[in-house]
Amino acid sequence: MEKIHELLGYENIKIIQNDDMFSFSLDSMLLADFIDTKNCKNIIDLGCGNGAIPLFLTLKTKANIIGIEIQEKVYDMAKRSVSLNGFDNQITIINDNLIDIYKKVGCNKFDVVSSNPPYFKYQKDSMINKNDYLTIARHEVKCTLSDIIKEASKLLIDGGRFYMVHRVSRISEVFKELEAKNFGIRKIRFIYPKFDDEAMMFLVEARLNKKSDIKILKPLYVYENNKYTKEVLDIFNFKIGG
Repeated sequence: MEKIHELLGYENIKIIQNDDMFSFSLDSMLLADFIDTKNCKNIIDLGCGNGAIPLFLTLKTKANIIGIEIQEKVYDMAKRSVSLNGFDNQITIINDNLIDIYKKVGCNKFDVVSSNPPYFKYQKDSMINKNDYLTIARHEVKCTLSDIIKEASKLLIDGGRFYMVHRVSRISEVFKELEAKNFGIRKIRFIYPKFDDEAMMFLVEARLNKKSDIKILKPLYVYENNKYTKEVLDIFNFKIGG
């Protein structure tokens, strides 16, 4: 069943959700917060789901934003959320496969490309969700890590910034694919569930046709004493005790 929710603590932004189909994740919001929108004119989010990242980015920039979503019903939720908030002049949602999308939206045009990709490789014996919407969102059924990074390299201007969140277990593969497509890694931030846990996720910023000059940013901790940390609450615009 569809519901209209606030985008976390941002009362002025609404988002259409369907728990049986697709809901935005914590990872998407941490990625959107991580994205540097300085001097941006054009941004594209690959695999935008129900539009959470494009909607969040309106809090940071007036740049033109495109979201690409392959699943028609999820795309429809994103498009209606954009209209619900009156962002039709800033955000365009496109129902299409992200592979070769540069042929439709423009090559070497975007200052920023972002993606919260499917985390898991897909094989015939993969433990997949019976819900096709969730399977496509979580497993590399429609696109692979390599597809996304290759597409980003075609979409970005020279020196343009690519942002991704992914699982630490695939970090070496991410770095290998970035290097193969002539990206230089600039920033990495590891995400820890709790202070005494190992990192499970990481955020990465890479720049097209630039040398790697890696900065490891301070860790991002999600929970403390089974509650969100102050930093995460600040990203969500939630008040402690509110």
